[in-house]
Amino acid sequence: MDPQQRLLLEAAWEAFEDAGIDPRSLRGSETGVFAGISSQDYGPRLHEAPKSSEGYTLTGSFNSVVSGRVAYTFGFEGPAVTVDTACSSSLVALHLACQALRSGECSMALAGGASLRIPHHVGYWYAPGSMVSPTGHCRPFDARSDGTIFGSGVGVVVLKALQDNCVRATFFEIGEHATWAPQLTKQLVDAGMTVGSHTWSHKDLAKNPYAKDIEQAKQEIEMGVSAVHMAAAGGPVAPFFRFPDLQMPADLMTYLGTRNIATFSTDIDTYDFKIRKPEDVVKSVMTKLAKNGKGILLMHDFQHATAEALPEVLRQLKAGGYKIVHMVPKDPVTTLAKYDDMVRAQDKFSNANNTRPESSVVKTISE
Repeated sequence: MDPQQRLLLEAAWEAFEDAGIDPRSLRGSETGVFAGISSQDYGPRLHEAPKSSEGYTLTGSFNSVVSGRVAYTFGFEGPAVTVDTACSSSLVALHLACQALRSGECSMALAGGASLRIPHHVGYWYAPGSMVSPTGHCRPFDARSDGTIFGSGVGVVVLKALQDNCVRATFFEIGEHATWAPQLTKQLVDAGMTVGSHTWSHKDLAKNPYAKDIEQAKQEIEMGVSAVHMAAAGGPVAPFFRFPDLQMPADLMTYLGTRNIATFSTDIDTYDFKIRKPEDVVKSVMTKLAKNGKGILLMHDFQHATAEALPEVLRQLKAGGYKIVHMVPKDPVTTLAKYDDMVRAQDKFSNANNTRPESSVVKTISE
């Protein structure tokens, strides 16, 4: 077998290890293999091979076999493509792998290549054409460049569509806040997130004056629904609602039922709004989750420490084998014209009245 094939097999296994993936778990999956390989210097030519190894010489020396050998060894059922575009073979293989992921031809892809010069003098056939550097140095894009030097190497990467690794969350947005930067609501909806509402101005509806006046409480709820719906600019808003302070008056629960709006509580309150360090947010989430085993986590993404903690929280959830469930409603919420008019009367969406600086609404945690 051509050592290039062995190198690709070994590098493929190491690439999965580096990615934290057990390749045995991918047997039967639509994982693709895209291998760039051009040199074919190893072993005897077919007519020179002894009869005892003729069949092995064919499969062991043809470059076209490389991708299929890797796919067969690991049990992958996605596309297997060997690419030979000379010096750019590995780069083109990487390009084709990305295209296959985008088009859905495969769920994951191995991409890379191998090059082994055997014997080492083969590359110097190019010397008469001044392609080989007489000084023995490669200087790409350098005025001193005087040719190339042929080398050997192998490299393989594991690729997966970024979107497949993105978690889709459920957001309960305060109506008035949605008017401050409506483009954020639109971005969430366009990204496939589920967006519900959280009243107009985050009032505790179990306290007066709302506790004594159900019409005023309804207005607080419905204006929030209308504002979030307007901010989404035609995108679907979920008929999902969360009460501030988790206080859920029975009469308002009944009212939301008549509106076909689902109400959400929480199983695990992380109390992240009281925490100032991201590592403490992670500890709070994982400790309480380990105790409960599962449930709805309440987190506040506008808290600085929470935003910083989220990547590590997601990493630990994945490592712990937890599955994050994305809730999607059957139908979007419907608004009531009366409350739509009330939101429009506030005129919060106009640039003239919405004078809050973007820096007070949007903060970049990291680039």
